Amino acid sequence: MQATTHTESHKGAHDAHHHHHEPGFLQKYVFSTDHKIIGIQYGLTALAFLFFGFLLMLCMRWSIAEGANAAQIKDYVIRPIPLVGGLLEKLLGDVAPKGIMSADLYNSFGAMHGTIMVFLAIVPLAFGAFGNYVVPLQIGAPDMAFPRVNMASYQFYFIGGVIMFVSFFIPGGAAQAGWTSYSPLATTIPTHGQAFWLVGMVFLISSSLLGAVNFIATIIQLRAPGMTWMRLPFFVWAQFVTGFLLLLAFPPLEAAGVMQLMDNVFGTSFFLPTGLAVGGRLADVSGGGSPLLWQHLFWFLGHPEVYVLILPGMGVVAEIIANNTRKSLWGYKSLVYSVLAIGFISFIVWAHHMYLTGMGTKISAFFQTTTMIISIPSVIILTCLFISLWGGSIRFNTPMLFALAFLPMFGIGGLTGLPLGFAAADLHLHDTYYVIAHFHYVVAPGTIFALMGGIYYWFPKMTGRFMSEFWGKVHFVGSFIFMNVVFQPMFIQGMAGMIRRMADGGLNYSTFKNPGAVGGLGADVMNMHKIILIGAVCLGLCQIPFIINLFWSIKNGKKATSDNPWGSTTLEWQTPTPPPHGNFDKEPIVVRGPYDYSLPGKDKDFTPQNQA
Repeated sequence: MQATTHTESHKGAHDAHHHHHEPGFLQKYVFSTDHKIIGIQYGLTALAFLFFGFLLMLCMRWSIAEGANAAQIKDYVIRPIPLVGGLLEKLLGDVAPKGIMSADLYNSFGAMHGTIMVFLAIVPLAFGAFGNYVVPLQIGAPDMAFPRVNMASYQFYFIGGVIMFVSFFIPGGAAQAGWTSYSPLATTIPTHGQAFWLVGMVFLISSSLLGAVNFIATIIQLRAPGMTWMRLPFFVWAQFVTGFLLLLAFPPLEAAGVMQLMDNVFGTSFFLPTGLAVGGRLADVSGGGSPLLWQHLFWFLGHPEVYVLILPGMGVVAEIIANNTRKSLWGYKSLVYSVLAIGFISFIVWAHHMYLTGMGTKISAFFQTTTMIISIPSVIILTCLFISLWGGSIRFNTPMLFALAFLPMFGIGGLTGLPLGFAAADLHLHDTYYVIAHFHYVVAPGTIFALMGGIYYWFPKMTGRFMSEFWGKVHFVGSFIFMNVVFQPMFIQGMAGMIRRMADGGLNYSTFKNPGAVGGLGADVMNMHKIILIGAVCLGLCQIPFIINLFWSIKNGKKATSDNPWGSTTLEWQTPTPPPHGNFDKEPIVVRGPYDYSLPGKDKDFTPQNQA
């Protein structure tokens, strides 16, 4: 009886979507409640922020490389930032004199680069864009469970992004306390930018919470008849777990953000201790707060956030690999149980970011243990994806190249994280360039490669046209080479002791400025900054073919010959292209698993989920 009721309500929702008047431009593209339009809105906005965050990084790398030059040339004159130096001086004034980046501007760019890339670019692209567009299609739903909540989620995200962007242009500039916004630093720096950062974060967190509730409800309630849990594509499982991570981990940081805002604006002391000295004088604060409380609340989100970044990428890669090997994913149930294990364990590892805060050895041992344990399901997922390649008739198209590159790149990111999980090793590596290299290998050639593959893969479903294969491969090869040129040297710099977040690249710590200094940095390590800058510039140039390809192909790309041009089995390819409002011409009924490729006795090498 319950199944019948569900089917009837599902069918009624489906029919309701087909009996509607044609909406106007604003209703269709600006205030849309259609999950596909909202997914595209998320995608384009996130790509714009990704580009902006990359530009901030280029400016920072220029400043760092100039410090490396100054270390080796007597009376070296710091040069202004090429192309944009004059514009920065005009827009930002004193913090960019003669187009040269000041230390304050470097701090702002550093804080905002991290914030923008994580909260405004990768999470919205991975969860908001791909999740919104693909998940309802893959489970056979006519839309998200709460379409208006979905619209509000994007609007909150957009408002939060605007607030973050505007903060660059207010007096004092954007936030300067790092993307982690540690107290008391974030409260004692006299700038309005930190207040803008906190208000922006409240909007962004609210956006993610609305999206998380919607995804969880949609996946539980709106699956098509026959779409049992073990028939869900792995991408849906990844998004489902990601939704729970956001739902449970973000509220503590939202509460912390409101408390820090009150510390900054209303004179409270949630995170300000008694006896705090600023500039050699006791700060005029009521005291009694705990700076460590902020770190706990931040990292309780911050580590699940890593898996919010990577799990959707793993889901995308799984879809692409299954499709382009023409065989079922190896160990589907192992993949599902592993992603569920990651979701659970990710909530009990957060303090491995905090070994230097003086926690006791017993607590350190607990977090070391859980950090090692969480690597096990990650290795299982990677192993299943590697074994899935064995014996496959692999098609080396652009999506597959990005998916294949994801595997070793994420592997490097994961393996290099293990030393950071041990307190003894972390004491030496913490806050060095090693940490930057480790994290970016997970997120840049890891998650971003997966998402790029997803764009090339689902583009024909969104537009009815392919992106150029030739320029896609140019984009891939250049990105793969220069991603490694940028981040590989940072492991060496970090192990040599180079501290991150230095506007001059560690110039004041180098043996050049401090002859005979113990532990000073030599020419070999400093010179790597120049190599990294060249790699970063080349990496940026390699994105130009992608940007042109993306927009050119919308109207001029090669037409898809069918609704299912990749020959895929999952339900999103069984809809018209692009999918209409309501998604399906008739309600799909699922009769098989998600990856039935190359079945014996079938006339095709793929059998869709809704075909017997």
